Amino acid sequence: MELADRAIGLILASISVTIFTYYTFWVIILPFVDKEHFVHNYFLPQEYAILLPVYAGVSLICFLSVFIGYVMLKSKKKKKV
Repeated sequence: MELADRAIGLILASISVTIFTYYTFWVIILPFVDKEHFVHNYFLPQEYAILLPVYAGVSLICFLSVFIGYVMLKSKKKKKV
């Protein structure tokens, strides 16, 4: 089991570093590259650099709120019984 945990941790860390590098290049470096350069073909428009993290954050907050509410309701029912 320990080997599987390490493999999953390595995969998650690799994905995180890849997303961080892609986003950092997209937001910080890409605005200084000419619009005609071929590297712009690999990135979404700049508007999405703000919209995607905002939507992800709102979705995460909504999911956490529903989860916490569900756990609170479930624990309240256990106290009644």
